[in-house]
Amino acid sequence: MSKQRTAHIISHTHWDREWYLPYEKHHVRLVKLVDTLLDKLDQDPNYRSFYLDGQTIILEDYLQVRPDQKDRLAKHIRDGRILIGPWYILQDAFLTSGEANVRNMQIGHQDALRYGPVSKVGYFPDTFGLVGQTPQLMQQSGIQNAVFGRGVKPTGFNNTVSDGDYESSFSELRWEGPDGSNVLGILFANWYSNGNEVPADPEEAKAYWTRKLADAEKYASTGELLFMNGCDHQPIQLDLPEAIRVARELYPDTKFVHSNFVDYLQSVERSLDRELSSVRGELRSQRTDGWSTLVNTASSRVYLKQMNQQGQALLEKVAEPLASIAHVLKVGEKYPHHLFTYAWKTLMQNHPHDSICGCSVDEVHREMVTRFEKSRHVAESIVDETKQALADAVDTSSFAQWGEHAVPVVAFNTTGWERSGVVTIELDAARLYFRDGHGLEETSRRMKEFDLSNRVLVDAEGQIIPHTVEDLGHQFGYDLPDDMFRQPYMARKVKLTFEATNVPAMGLRTYAWVRSEATPAVADSLFQAERTIENDMLRVDVAEDGSFTLVDKRNGRTYQDLGVYENTGDIGNEYMYKQPDGEIALTTKGLKASIRVLEDTPYRASLEVVHAWEIPASADELLDQEQRECVYFPNRKAQRSNVMVPLTIRTVISLSKQGKGVEIEASFNNQAKDHRIRALFPTDVEAAVHHVDSMFEIPTRDNEPAPEWENPSNTQHQQAFVDVSEAGAGLTVANLGLNEYEVLRDGRNTIAVTLLRSSGELGDWGYFPTPEAQCIGEHVVRMEVIPHDGDGLNSGAYAEAYQFQVPWTIAQTGVHAGTIAPAFAPFQVDHSTLSFSSMKMNEGTDDLMLRWYNMSSQPTTLSVASQITYDDAYKSNILEERGARMETTAEGRFSYEVGPCEIITVGFMR
Repeated sequence: MSKQRTAHIISHTHWDREWYLPYEKHHVRLVKLVDTLLDKLDQDPNYRSFYLDGQTIILEDYLQVRPDQKDRLAKHIRDGRILIGPWYILQDAFLTSGEANVRNMQIGHQDALRYGPVSKVGYFPDTFGLVGQTPQLMQQSGIQNAVFGRGVKPTGFNNTVSDGDYESSFSELRWEGPDGSNVLGILFANWYSNGNEVPADPEEAKAYWTRKLADAEKYASTGELLFMNGCDHQPIQLDLPEAIRVARELYPDTKFVHSNFVDYLQSVERSLDRELSSVRGELRSQRTDGWSTLVNTASSRVYLKQMNQQGQALLEKVAEPLASIAHVLKVGEKYPHHLFTYAWKTLMQNHPHDSICGCSVDEVHREMVTRFEKSRHVAESIVDETKQALADAVDTSSFAQWGEHAVPVVAFNTTGWERSGVVTIELDAARLYFRDGHGLEETSRRMKEFDLSNRVLVDAEGQIIPHTVEDLGHQFGYDLPDDMFRQPYMARKVKLTFEATNVPAMGLRTYAWVRSEATPAVADSLFQAERTIENDMLRVDVAEDGSFTLVDKRNGRTYQDLGVYENTGDIGNEYMYKQPDGEIALTTKGLKASIRVLEDTPYRASLEVVHAWEIPASADELLDQEQRECVYFPNRKAQRSNVMVPLTIRTVISLSKQGKGVEIEASFNNQAKDHRIRALFPTDVEAAVHHVDSMFEIPTRDNEPAPEWENPSNTQHQQAFVDVSEAGAGLTVANLGLNEYEVLRDGRNTIAVTLLRSSGELGDWGYFPTPEAQCIGEHVVRMEVIPHDGDGLNSGAYAEAYQFQVPWTIAQTGVHAGTIAPAFAPFQVDHSTLSFSSMKMNEGTDDLMLRWYNMSSQPTTLSVASQITYDDAYKSNILEERGARMETTAEGRFSYEVGPCEIITVGFMR
């Protein structure tokens, strides 16, 4: 340790926008805080600086109420006394997508630069663990550090810090990502409030600093000691300059400075005289007792996670790619940067850890639902306008041979791989506008009597495609033209369902519903028996209890007892699950189910399985007492009630003709409290580890926890999927917004996916009842079970799981000439282990930006050929800055060697 001891006191407030109070109540306090801060900075030059919690949304929130203070605020930012950025919000990394984290960094930088310099601090004060790719994301943002509070040490009730075996020897460490990116890590070993409320009274200050200096030196590798002067919603310490003066007098051997992160980090780097511990990959508090990881926020209020998954996928995997293609092809309106920024900001306002984690009071999460809907409505508006513009530009003239009633439809695949799947669209087989003057009754009669007979579905080559049609009758509709008043009409509507096959990656394929006297060939059913479904790759046999056996016909591997439901009590809280001591889990194993054929078409077969189940109504009365007395949840003794309530689960098990996995949709009306529902998928695979989708990475995790782990539960975070594999066989379970799983230590390596968790209190530092966290009411969940040959990556199982996240887009158009071919993709991309992540336009340069990441720990080659004319291609970063030029052939193709686990962004100058 260096001889000089410096106490760096950094003033801040950790600002949860919403948590134990609703947003607006925190908002009012924020306005008061910033008003006070500005006055203090104006009046006292000795109050050097204030760190505004790393999130620029604080500026928006303040100026929404105090727009008259913008100039004062901007001056202190320019002068370096208020430090802002780099984020828009402080997000939870495990529950938000990689692209959401990138947009968070991009928008945070954009907003900060409007005022002054961006604070290049990788700030994660209270994130509930950190993903492994964080170092790479920091380096690609020009940030060489990560400052964090959780992930490598035990943090318990009310954020109390406990001693234990840390992964790091010091509060300073080297953190390495899976790609090799390396940053200086700063652990808040004594939390981000260890310099809070510094006494100005000499006697009190003596006791305070004797304790605080020793606590900091206990973990620090240098004499540069960090003291965070603030905490959650902490008001500004107005007498801090006086308190620092007193400290200097009491400790003349110690240099006390009102510091900032830039000065502190530079001082640490200069003072390092020893090798620091190196921590690699995810920081999930693996080396703790497991009781305070906060991991079960992944299943708190599952409906929020589902809405988030839908909103993220719609923006990053549908709206942005479609709008980008339309923009570069000069079809329709220009790329709507302003709408995307608004939609992303609205969505990201739900991404702070206390918001998306579902661990706040009920009022907070009610407002989140509204934000999710607002963001989705903007994204849907962009998609609706863009898909129609693209569809109207597709050359559908080949369908003119089928007559005037041909109805073309265009299926868009906005994923990074060629795709086949079942799609559905509601078509207007005919329309009559009110402006045509037929009168309401006549208009209605004509649509009601419109002839729908003798119709087939054909592709652009004229081949007949199996399909089904549901007559929806005549219905009212309207157009909202850009150049005239709204235009109401009556239409004869049908619902058309078929399997779109081999739609190119990031591309489209065109079909038409036409009149024809041709008789479609009779296609085979996928049903092989009453409860057996089969395609060329898979066979599904459903048992009397509703579980199913899955046979992978490609390698003969059989997976049994899939889809059993499990129910247990939960006497924990929104943060952590706790099963009552000694409780035996209830399951549907052996419970006879009602089973019937729901769908039998040439392209898809579905079985409906209904379980009439009963589960305990709630915990017993002791839980209420323990909650009110703030009994720490691992020590609770409550059990489940003897009163039972019905739980009817309706499951639809589906297999499509081209399907690589079995799709499962389960719906139920939850009327019970204090419990958890999971779906169980035994793999019977011999493996000590498993693989799971995380942010820009598929990390490997141990099935058995570390020796320090005491919690009987070993649940973990996932995003798109979890996979258990051995040589020759493996099972991937994909999900939509079901972010919690566990690989059970049951001898079968069962993948357990949490479908619902009901709890009645917030938890953490006091008693905050949250009755709406019981999630009473209707729920629908979706999963896909994908078997493979033991290599989930190269077999395509992971690609299938990623495609499961992305909805199909389909649009009706007319018969016309066009500039886009009936089967079209803007790029031909060749790679073996890359996952497509993003396609968008850069607002400042109008460059087209594409991003992939390497799912493998081995290097691979990205080869891209473009159907779009561009001037140059270059390697970029997540801030979309122009970098090294790509060597491009005359035909417009380039190749790039992508490193292990590398996130690669390519820009196209046009």
